[in-house]
Amino acid sequence: MTWRRYAAVVAVAMAGLTPVVHAYLKLGSTVDGRSVSVQWTKMPITYFVTNRDIPNVTAPQLQTVLQASLDTWAKTPAVTISSQFGGFVNAEPGDGDGANVIGFRARPDLDRTLGSTNFQIDTVTGELLESDIFLNSAFEWSVTATGEAPRFDVQSIAMHELGHFLGLGHSALGETELRSTGGRRVIAKRAAMFPIAFPGGNIDDRIPKPDDLAGLGDIYGATDFHRDYGQATGKVTLNGRGIFGAHLTAFNTKTGDLVSGFSLDAQGTFVVGGLKPGLYLLRAEPLDDADITSFFSGPTTVELNFMPTYFSGIVAVPAGGSSPAVEIKVLAK
Repeated sequence: MTWRRYAAVVAVAMAGLTPVVHAYLKLGSTVDGRSVSVQWTKMPITYFVTNRDIPNVTAPQLQTVLQASLDTWAKTPAVTISSQFGGFVNAEPGDGDGANVIGFRARPDLDRTLGSTNFQIDTVTGELLESDIFLNSAFEWSVTATGEAPRFDVQSIAMHELGHFLGLGHSALGETELRSTGGRRVIAKRAAMFPIAFPGGNIDDRIPKPDDLAGLGDIYGATDFHRDYGQATGKVTLNGRGIFGAHLTAFNTKTGDLVSGFSLDAQGTFVVGGLKPGLYLLRAEPLDDADITSFFSGPTTVELNFMPTYFSGIVAVPAGGSSPAVEIKVLAK
């Protein structure tokens, strides 16, 4: 079974997998009424690189960037992931050959898509069996240390796609504006996993943000992670009824870290995990800064007709546990 995730310049196409209800950013599926997370269960993860050079980027340069990006993800506190390079191959990403292949392919027809990550998973256990990534060589690329406008930074886009490769979905921590020519332009974002890329030359997404790290820790966190980090819980309601698809943000009043989540059932229930212990401001807002299909797929109705609302008090998140459940009561626009 193959699932697709796309990272795009202006718009993002998402299909297939659904968010796991108890996590803010993981990919997953529902089996017999239970949520199953998508993840690698065998380490190290072996990947191969298509032996194809493009202008300004050779296959060995791509491999160097990929390994640097995977090593960066592996530095997430208290997680257990590892990877190894298997060699250069003639295979194309997406061949479905049982190998994890990453490389450049020319797809000028996908004129808003910088890269794509495909999955083959065991839909019963959630185990990742194969994942391929292609970067679209129809765009101009660069591996320059400081970035090179107007070329897109390979490492920044690789970080995003490798986040999907490891099982992360999209984060909604970003602000955009509509372009007169169509699509959206990023004004600011606080997550490498936000579905819309910065313009060419920008290298900010080479380093994952607290939101990204919380998501990866939620999937691969060792005992230390679940001992040292906590979660905020509650529900979002509108006129007494729970709403699905509200975007939640948890702001750490001491560090300034932002971590996000969603209300993911008919009761408006949310869990924002991977939080450092401390005091948090919680905010619910409509998911209106990117295409909804970047986050949810299938026959889903996401509530957008409400005002952004802060919870009325400060929420205390303990290490290794949950905050008291709160109710964020929002008002219709």
